[in-house]
Amino acid sequence: MAAPLLLKGGRVVDPSRDLDEAADVLIQDGRIAAVGPGLGAPDGATVRDVRGTVVAPGLVDVHVHLREPGNEDEETIATGARAAVAGGFTAVCAMPNTDPVTDNQAAVGFIVRQSLRAGFARVYPIGAISVGQRGQQLAEFGEMVGAGAVAVSDDGQPVASSHLMRTALEYARTFDIPVADHCEEPSLSAGGVMHEGLVATKLGLKGIPAAAEEIMVARDILLGELTGGRLHLCHLSTRGSVELMRRAKERGLRVTAEVTPHHLSLTEAACERYDTHAKMNPPLREAADVAALRQALQEGVIDCVASDHAPHAYDEKEAAFDDAPFGIVGLETAFGVAYTELVQGGALTLPQLILRMSTVPARVFGLPGGTLQPGAPADVVALDVTAGWCVDAARFHSKSRNTPFAGRSLTGRAALTLVAGEIVHDAPAAAQA
Repeated sequence: MAAPLLLKGGRVVDPSRDLDEAADVLIQDGRIAAVGPGLGAPDGATVRDVRGTVVAPGLVDVHVHLREPGNEDEETIATGARAAVAGGFTAVCAMPNTDPVTDNQAAVGFIVRQSLRAGFARVYPIGAISVGQRGQQLAEFGEMVGAGAVAVSDDGQPVASSHLMRTALEYARTFDIPVADHCEEPSLSAGGVMHEGLVATKLGLKGIPAAAEEIMVARDILLGELTGGRLHLCHLSTRGSVELMRRAKERGLRVTAEVTPHHLSLTEAACERYDTHAKMNPPLREAADVAALRQALQEGVIDCVASDHAPHAYDEKEAAFDDAPFGIVGLETAFGVAYTELVQGGALTLPQLILRMSTVPARVFGLPGGTLQPGAPADVVALDVTAGWCVDAARFHSKSRNTPFAGRSLTGRAALTLVAGEIVHDAPAAAQA
């Protein structure tokens, strides 16, 4: 068993207990032993001076694509989990659109084993809603949950059939897991490559209207109300979706939602030079949508921030805009983008950001973590919120480099990340080496 570890002198921010004060954190046997000012170090303890950093529960990302099995040239569970801890994430949820699809007990078990072998962030599999993500036959939720799945989703594909979505919400109630949906009406979005608006018209590109998302958000909320199931809406991007969510929350429905750092910080203008790194689904929208998403996150109408980390090989993105795949990597830039844009920009306080990137996502998906309560797993991050850095994709731990933030100056990054009390990322040590 590892020696006790005392993190000394940091600003401790634990939204699960409304804690924000100068304090020490003592870790023993992989768990939080005590939090408070002036803690003494037990015999044999390692003392780590973390003055100047913010010590918080490890960040939790409920939406990542790790590409294994099937596309290990773009990412593996090990490289994705390593990128996660570099970004301050101690837990991530892996979407099932792998090859083959994660739609059965064996596939879920494979991801769990690969995660344990890697030894970085905790990786929680999300099982598919439908067999092969084909939208026809429900996958066996019970067997997948038994093997370690924490939710179900056909992300990458919308659940087009309202009957299938209703059945999924009803069946998932048995296991008390969320059903996470990619909200997109496929007949409206077909052939679209960016937001339908002035920029798309100017570039001569086919657009995806905001209504394509909002129709499915409205449908899912109605089905959530009908079934009483736990509904989670992925990567919302429009102000219309925000209003639908606001009404659902006011009615007390069991619906939660996430938003990505890129939808909180970029608009359709990022596509203006046919930059395929700004091609994503849902697409980047308008400034009014960004403002509505920020307000919704601040109010809790949108519950959490998720990266939608979507790695792609270099040559895939070096294609014509119409032909390039959707998606960007995000694990290593998520906190920096969110801190720079939202906290320094005045939309959120730092405790509110940590609430939305750690405590709430853990709660929404029923995961351990998101708290520094004594007895909780010692999944901890020390964040240097004074560190200025320039995004250099060549230095990513991820296998892929597809980011629209390359060359961007950001503030805030993980200095130290611990999972179960073990140091899995140490930026100061790396700098000195």
